[in-house]
Amino acid sequence: MGTVVTYAPDDGDGTTEHEIATRVAVARALAALKGFQFGGAYQPSLRRNDGLYFVPSQTLSAEEARSLGIAGEQDLFGGVVPHPFVANKTIAHPLPGRDARRPRGWSDAFPERVRGVVLPGFAAFTLEDASRAALALLVDGPVRLKRGRGIGGKGQATITSGAELDRVLGEIDAEEIACHGLVVEPNLSELTTFSVGRVSVGDMHAAYCGTQRTTCDNRGQPAYGGSDLIVVRGGFEDVQRLDLPPPALTAVQQASAFDAAAGEFPGMFASRRNYDVLRGRDARGRWHCGVLEQSWRIGGASGPEVAALAAFRADPKLRAVHARSNEAYDVDAVVPSGAIVHYRGIDKHAGPMTTYTILEPYERLG
Repeated sequence: MGTVVTYAPDDGDGTTEHEIATRVAVARALAALKGFQFGGAYQPSLRRNDGLYFVPSQTLSAEEARSLGIAGEQDLFGGVVPHPFVANKTIAHPLPGRDARRPRGWSDAFPERVRGVVLPGFAAFTLEDASRAALALLVDGPVRLKRGRGIGGKGQATITSGAELDRVLGEIDAEEIACHGLVVEPNLSELTTFSVGRVSVGDMHAAYCGTQRTTCDNRGQPAYGGSDLIVVRGGFEDVQRLDLPPPALTAVQQASAFDAAAGEFPGMFASRRNYDVLRGRDARGRWHCGVLEQSWRIGGASGPEVAALAAFRADPKLRAVHARSNEAYDVDAVVPSGAIVHYRGIDKHAGPMTTYTILEPYERLG
């Protein structure tokens, strides 16, 4: 029998209690799905045992994966990349010029390959390059400046003027930019964020499309509130066979193209692949739709992903399920009957919270 373990070297770096609790809940569900035992947090002594399966908090570097004995997607719920920047938002966009700084391993071919399925914008790895990119886009209206490794809408700022740009850039550490980069995109309104992805655990494969919800955290700031997904057995091609509205079908096609292009990076592999696809209108009234960012690690949709795989394993005739996750900043939030509760308590960082997943049959075979 194998062992499922969590791996989180970054838990001392502002990770919230509910994020840790949710990761543990997903890891326990993965252990049950695989018929493994749950071993808790990874300890180096466990390397003496066979059959470790990792649930990392972040996308791993190739070097880190090798040190853990992770050789392929069958060894983890997440992904492995050859360079740190490959795991964040910056890979989707070109640099602002041929003379712009580029990190080791940068691919000019990748942003060119995905240009038709991502939002307009630039990636930058110095303050000077970020300023140049933002000033070029400000001609058409406000821009959004995003830190490369920011998640859940954090680490972002809307820029409307050169003076505001200088102030925001002055608050960002140059070393962080050099390692993780910044993304500069037009600021869009009337937004819909689609969540598209695929997961593989052993011989189980599923893919999905849905939308994300935004809520307010305990400080009154916008925060991720959950996902509403249709999960189907198989891959992206099976999602496209569902009766999806045109914008959702476009989102699936764009995410599938982005996913296929990820092979541009040698040594990259992932068992969990999630893509945020944003649809919105720019300051000139033009509609845009494209992949906003990729997530090759455990994320907000992982509870529904694993619950769906378990439902497919339990019922061979179940073709698709309606899966919903919810993150409520309220310890007394009403939880629907049959829901899987991941966390209910007072998070010392986030405050009162309740997070859960609920699953309903959507379509049966035959």
